[in-house]
Amino acid sequence: MLFLKEPNLFIIGAMKSGTSSLHLYLNEHPDIFMCQPKEPSYFVESNQLKAYWKNMWEKGYWKSIEDYQALFKDANSSKIIGESSTTYSKYPRLTGVAKNIKAFNPEAKLIYIMRDPIERTISHYWHNVRWEGETKKPLTAIKINSHYREVSMYALQLKQYLKFFDIEQIYTITIEEFQSNTEKNIQQIFEWLGVEKSFIPVGLNKKDHVTPDKIRQTRGMGILNKFRHSLVWESINHFFPKKIKQFARQISDPPVIKSDVDVGEVVEFLRPMQIKETEELESLLGKKFPEWKTLYNRTAKKA
Repeated sequence: MLFLKEPNLFIIGAMKSGTSSLHLYLNEHPDIFMCQPKEPSYFVESNQLKAYWKNMWEKGYWKSIEDYQALFKDANSSKIIGESSTTYSKYPRLTGVAKNIKAFNPEAKLIYIMRDPIERTISHYWHNVRWEGETKKPLTAIKINSHYREVSMYALQLKQYLKFFDIEQIYTITIEEFQSNTEKNIQQIFEWLGVEKSFIPVGLNKKDHVTPDKIRQTRGMGILNKFRHSLVWESINHFFPKKIKQFARQISDPPVIKSDVDVGEVVEFLRPMQIKETEELESLLGKKFPEWKTLYNRTAKKA
């Protein structure tokens, strides 16, 4: 089946920087349609997606353009049609995304929302503790796995897109700037998108996908946790009594209190390299980022 409507807006990241909330705000606008699931990751090469995020790969949106287009079949007369896959700014782990989007829609608009790179990196670590079976201590994990740091290299990520898109096609903002005046900033984004800017989303003060202070740390490389979120488990979990499922969760996901973990060494390790990266970002965009308090040691904050 052929659908005339295709996405022309892509929120490309960054992970753990407010993309889920922004996706919801945009979707409230009467002239904007944002798809569900939020992160179909269609433009990630399928073999890379399978290795990186098997649960999304199993959903199979990558299999054909028709499967992908079906996500937007209810867009109707929406002027802006979009999705928000943070996998689109995870170079060099995931490559070729910008080129693939360019080939699909050369006139596409992109939104890249960033966050204090130190806070984002640590939040990424806690995400992996919760969902991906990360068991190493924060400093060890972030030193060993360069991917944590690379996703916070915003200039590096943007450069992949500037090879194919004009800078005018990319709207950049930080979550700190956005939250300082949410109403004003969402209206500026509406204006940039060419839709009625006076619209105010009802859920404007609601934050989505905020990692709680008390989380559960998956064990065994997250195998049990991944199984519990797989299509297979969805089809059979109703056969198991509630008490058995609760017991299995206690075994596979013991609780961790984030605020009890000292990340001071992580901050000191990341600060010099992230300041250097941010200088490159400032040169690229022609703006500074004084709102990044942890990066510039303006507050003592645990991320």
